[in-house]
Amino acid sequence: MASSCSPLRVVHTACSHDCPDSCGVLVTVNQEGRAVKIAGDPAHPVTNGFLCGKVARYLDRVYAPDRLLYPLRRKAGVPKGPLPRGQESQAFERISWDEALDAIAARLRAVSEQYGPESILPYSYAGTTGVLGYGSMDRRFFHRIGASRLDRTICAEAGGQAWNSVYGVKIGTPTEDFRHARLILAWGANIHGNNIHLWPMIEQARRNGARLIVIDPYRTRTAALADWHIAIRPGTDVALALGIMHVILREGLEDRAYLALMTHGFDELAARARDYTPERVAHWTGLTAAEVEQLAREYATTHPAAIRMNYGLQRVENGGAAARAVAMLPALTGAWKHRGGGAQLSTSGGFKWNKQALERPDLQMFSPLAREARLVNMSLLGQALTELGSDPHDGPRVHALFVYNSNPATIAPNQPAVRRGLARPDLFAVVHDLFFTDTTDYADFVLPATTFHEHTDLQGAYGHYYAQLSQQAIEPPGEARSNVWLFGQLGQRIGFPEPCFRDTAEEMIRQALALDDHGHSTNPGMENIRIDDLQARGHIPLAFQTEDFRPFACGPVPTPSGKIEFYSESLAAAGLDPLPGFVPPAESRWSQNAKRYPLELLPRKNDNYVNSTFANLPGHRKMEARTSQRIEMHPQDAAARSIAEGETVRVYNDRGSLTLTAMLNPSLPAGVVAARLDWAKFHPGAANVNVLTSERLTDLGGGPTFYSTLVEVEKE
Repeated sequence: MASSCSPLRVVHTACSHDCPDSCGVLVTVNQEGRAVKIAGDPAHPVTNGFLCGKVARYLDRVYAPDRLLYPLRRKAGVPKGPLPRGQESQAFERISWDEALDAIAARLRAVSEQYGPESILPYSYAGTTGVLGYGSMDRRFFHRIGASRLDRTICAEAGGQAWNSVYGVKIGTPTEDFRHARLILAWGANIHGNNIHLWPMIEQARRNGARLIVIDPYRTRTAALADWHIAIRPGTDVALALGIMHVILREGLEDRAYLALMTHGFDELAARARDYTPERVAHWTGLTAAEVEQLAREYATTHPAAIRMNYGLQRVENGGAAARAVAMLPALTGAWKHRGGGAQLSTSGGFKWNKQALERPDLQMFSPLAREARLVNMSLLGQALTELGSDPHDGPRVHALFVYNSNPATIAPNQPAVRRGLARPDLFAVVHDLFFTDTTDYADFVLPATTFHEHTDLQGAYGHYYAQLSQQAIEPPGEARSNVWLFGQLGQRIGFPEPCFRDTAEEMIRQALALDDHGHSTNPGMENIRIDDLQARGHIPLAFQTEDFRPFACGPVPTPSGKIEFYSESLAAAGLDPLPGFVPPAESRWSQNAKRYPLELLPRKNDNYVNSTFANLPGHRKMEARTSQRIEMHPQDAAARSIAEGETVRVYNDRGSLTLTAMLNPSLPAGVVAARLDWAKFHPGAANVNVLTSERLTDLGGGPTFYSTLVEVEKE
């Protein structure tokens, strides 16, 4: 920290972007109150003093010349729809916060009275993962007004439900313990691209003799650095995991003592795995039978063995089954017994924030509905805006949409339907963001938001077990305001009498921690956390994270059976398959549609953006220039279509089409093409890869199936 006589001060914040690392960040602020430097916190055991390439340039985002600074209202007569980059402001006029809040409150009240409160739909996700910014005052506001509830499925729900069906809670191998592994499987996980603070642990493990195997259809940064890259066909991960089980059981490599003590449904799983011979699995996955056997033997005979599974593998139709099957592997071999063994999908289940106090679901009882409102799946936004309400049993049509922490015109599947819905003249839309995005092009009001430097928040993680306090480092530029402030003000303007709409961020932090009279958290697993310590140190480990913390090494497990569940009675009761099994996606090389659209599309995320965040910044776009607006194809697929490197092509299916530039990539499996998610306004025709994706849902959790998409490519 700076000395008392220094003109500089250093403030501890925490990166709240949608990343497992949730880094501790030190912001240096000068006498004028301007942030002049950011750095990773060297005292944070996972951040280790460095930041990713995205956040290392974060001041470019904070002080971007095109940042939104004031509330805006759409000018009379200006229709909603795509606006050219740099010309968006011409569609809006500046107004005061008082005008904006009064007008929005009045319009929401009128919509509620005319169509019913469920005709109001909030739309948000993890544009910030801060505890308050992600879900607190906003939930209070929408609960109290009686708005439709949003089922936030867009990213991780299929994998999360799958993991919980096996283990009951989303915890896993600590990030720091991967250094002890002798074998690391990165399954659908681009660690070097979007989980960079795990990479030093892997490098340390490799220096000690460990091998890194990457299972991914695409040759990611991580795959390029692996000891073995397995370029699996999209949507076949569940088949490979069951094939590994088949070999393990055939050769007696399972841990029988661990299975007897810790698992439920082993006999049923063994019977299912018998059908998945290496030869059958090779046919589906694109591996050879010998490779399936080699992978199984190497995994089962190496101790400790760790799996870093990420959410890419669950964004297919059978994604829930895939995540379940991969999650079961360390239980089959007893890998959880060894420090550095096991698996990690998410650690978020370790953070037991007091969400009842934060979100106040009880306020729904005081809304005009006086009951719990309907639930609308965010992965079906196109349907919600164009079809919901046509059946009286569905409830009313959506007449007001409030978007924050998200950019649905970019990231939601079936973009043509989403855009038709957003363009409805009768839809009242408010967007709270930092920049003009694809979604603000459809807004009636645009409100300026804050970065994590500009407000105070709590921060958990889904890649480690450290709670953090992110303190406000600088004043917001212009009139930017936080989510907490915005929804508290709206609640007061509408006239809600509850005192909770006047709570400050500091008061809400105390509520989230459920502090006792001595300042200690009373949340399970957080009893060691004192608010004074958080303020002084910035980060504190959760109480259970001891040096030898081994999740699921012994029981009980928080599942209905009290054990790790191979066979799920709960899924069976819901009419679902209680065991993982391979069912080819409806859009895959095995489907009837493949005759018309024979190429499987991977609509990938950019390494230097976080979903659509950072995509507007010139420095970040420059880092992605090589693959931007490209369709990557195997040379064999390009030759069959007489397509050469650098030619303009049309990528299309029944839902839409996209103009891109051909880029040959021999590391892709034949029959698979890849393109990057980007803001639509940077593409010709103001469209991106989501004009091609469907609103078909995953087998568990109602998640999107971005990677179950068939297309054809032809020369323009």
